[in-house]
Amino acid sequence: MAFAPDLTLTNLAEVLNALGSPIRLAIIRRLADGAEHRCGGLVSGVSKSTLTHHWKVLLAAGVIAQRPAGRENLLSLRRDELNAVFPGLLDSILSEVLAESRDKNRTALQELTDISDSMHSPLTLPVVASE
Repeated sequence: MAFAPDLTLTNLAEVLNALGSPIRLAIIRRLADGAEHRCGGLVSGVSKSTLTHHWKVLLAAGVIAQRPAGRENLLSLRRDELNAVFPGLLDSILSEVLAESRDKNRTALQELTDISDSMHSPLTLPVVASE
């Protein structure tokens, strides 16, 4: 049995607050594929206690659902339910998050290309006048 609060009791401010953290946006971006994901496999480089806090905020706002599966919990995005209560909100936020991610990736790729180009540029040695 999945845990997810009734979205009709949730207000827009709670949902926007839940989506106002970069870590929670990263979680939502991962869940946007529509599959259920293990809690521990969503975001790397963040402590377990911090992730637990962010999941609780997302759960309380009704943005995600949690389902026990053995010793783990599986999380899923409540896209359809959110779109029914707040039409277009989640899609707008996700498209912006994905656009920002693409821009960051493009910038990082350009920086790597610049570094690679500078490493492979021909070496110029000073000309020494011979006598």
